[in-house]
Order: sequence, then structure tokens, then C-alpha cells
Amino acid sequence: MGDKTLHRNIFQRIFGICATKLPSNEDCWTFDNGKIVVDLAHAPELAEKNKAIRLEKKNLPGRVLVVKGNDGEYHAFKNYCTHGKRRLDPVPETQQVQCCSVGKSVFDYNGKLISGSAKEDIVIYNVAVDDSKLVITI
Repeated sequence: MGDKTLHRNIFQRIFGICATKLPSNEDCWTFDNGKIVVDLAHAPELAEKNKAIRLEKKNLPGRVLVVKGNDGEYHAFKNYCTHGKRRLDPVPETQQVQCCSVGKSVFDYNGKLISGSAKEDIVIYNVAVDDSKLVITI
């Protein structure tokens, strides 16, 4: 997996500006009864490997990062670094996510801390694909 990192300038890191965008179609997902359902037909950002969206608001109890990894699988994380609660971004061509802050904490797809300032692992969520729907249990 190597020591790849997201290339961000110092201002992006200081202010915690993440690279991952909200979905272009906010109606591509819903949240109800502890489950997020993403309609993959309406979430073009998740059509290719190494792409991601961040889900926020809509009564979610917290932010969620959804990644289609370079392994072709979908992964979902509580979108809070355990060091400072900044957002996470996927690191292209790896099976890792990285904090958007100066500390650059890196975690694997199992949520395990690999490097950086964080002291704890991050929370991962169970993900299942049902037809063209991605179901995330939080």
C-alpha cells in the first residue's frame, strides 16, 4: 500500500478542507431507522473505483464518508478523525482514508490507525448492496 498521501496545501490542512464533495444529487440518499440507502443509479460519484461522497445532515446523527475503493467494494466510515474530528478523504490507489488536517492520520478500510496524530481507530459501518441500492447500517 505504500506511503501515499493526499496532496493538499497547508491552508487546506490548517482549515480542514476535505477533498471529498457532497453528492451532486442530494436526493440520491435517504436516512431512516438507522439505515442510509444510497441509490447508486443516482450517485455517479460512486460509479468508479477510488471515488467517494460525504453524507451530512438529513437527520443523520453524524457525518458519513462513503467510498468505492480501489478493491471495487463499497466502504462507509463515520466521517470524523479521532484526532480533532476533522473529515476524512480516501487516498487514491490505496485501501486507506486520511484525515484532511495537518496531522494527516491514515486509517485502513477496517478503520485501523496506520499513522498520524490520531490515537484511536475510526468507526466503520456495515455496507450491503441490494440491487442498485447501497445500504449502510449505522
